[in-house]
Amino acid sequence: MNKNKIINDPVYGFISIESELIFDLIEHPYFQRLRYIKQLGLTDFVYPGALHTRFHHALGAMHLMGVVLENLRNKGTEISGQEYEAAQIAILLHDIGHGPFSHALEETLIDGVNHESLSYLFMKELNKLFQDRLELAIKIFRNSYTRKFFHQLVSSQLDIDRLDYLKRDSFFSGVTEGTIGVDRIVAMLAVKDDAIVVEEKGIFSIESFLNARRLMYWQVYLHKTSVSAERLLVNLIKRAQYLAHSGEKLGGSEALKFFLKYKYTLEDFKEKHSVLHAFGKIDDMDIWGAIKLWQNNRDPILQNLCSMLLHRNLFQIILTSEPIKKSHIEKVRSGISKEYKLLRNDAAYLFSLGTVTNEAYLAEKQAILVLTKTGEVVDIAQASDLPSIKAMSKIVKKNYLCWPKNVYL
Repeated sequence: MNKNKIINDPVYGFISIESELIFDLIEHPYFQRLRYIKQLGLTDFVYPGALHTRFHHALGAMHLMGVVLENLRNKGTEISGQEYEAAQIAILLHDIGHGPFSHALEETLIDGVNHESLSYLFMKELNKLFQDRLELAIKIFRNSYTRKFFHQLVSSQLDIDRLDYLKRDSFFSGVTEGTIGVDRIVAMLAVKDDAIVVEEKGIFSIESFLNARRLMYWQVYLHKTSVSAERLLVNLIKRAQYLAHSGEKLGGSEALKFFLKYKYTLEDFKEKHSVLHAFGKIDDMDIWGAIKLWQNNRDPILQNLCSMLLHRNLFQIILTSEPIKKSHIEKVRSGISKEYKLLRNDAAYLFSLGTVTNEAYLAEKQAILVLTKTGEVVDIAQASDLPSIKAMSKIVKKNYLCWPKNVYL
């Protein structure tokens, strides 16, 4: 029998784990792997304190779910012990499908397979292992449970995931603009017609939450140096994949080589246990270990990319609201070809261009609902005295172009 466990979390203080099933899930290797996956990828290249992991975040979100559920119970919402545990499990495991460096390599190492899909597959595997005791948690995660407000707490525009990561990322990065009043927000949540609503007196706390999210995107998640570092890493992995596909024998862990040599689809993950199991062994350490080996590889492109990342000699970057001119892109490509004596196609590994978006609040996805004093439920964006929320409802896009600092245009 597992005794009640207490974990000292730097954000919330002491976190209690009272469920034996939850304790056993935390102990499982699939979940323990999250200790070695940083929450913010390469953001510590900008903010040195941002070294917290998906493990921290998952435990914090599980704790916060318990706080929210207790609050809803106190307001008269009936929540059974089984629902309580299942909701905590759903949020605990919501990020278990993340790969190395979280979002940074989601498009590269396993192209076309998002982490939510893999989280679901991992949950199904764990459900088999624990004799179907995760059935309700999976239903909540997949939004197939009849009481829909539980899924809203796991995934919506005002969910436990966002509440925890904003507070936690702000804490560890030291970016105080991202600080949010989680306690106040939690106290203002209620359930009305099977939906999560915010009591009217909590409107300004939600406005602050949305504004903090917008600022954290520009100052942390989409900081130009973070974007530059992640694009460098993506190009590095793409080059390693190209070499592996060409028959080059690259050093590295077996789990990493498994995903370098072949491209796997979501169907492969569903049908072949070996693929999901291999992914359950890969983390940031595999990538860093390989990069240290590859900096001595005979391929000059891979060698250069590894050396640049290890020594933090990152790409210089343009991040602008204006379209990147084709003439500018061609100058970059030509400059790289000349400086590194590369063919045009190979030069593509040494620069990157694309678009980043900041979506603070999208009412059309799933609105944040406000319960007025008269009992009416309205979209928060429609509140007449909150023009800033209407402004934040617009998607802001910026284009980027990055290339080596020693290439002068």
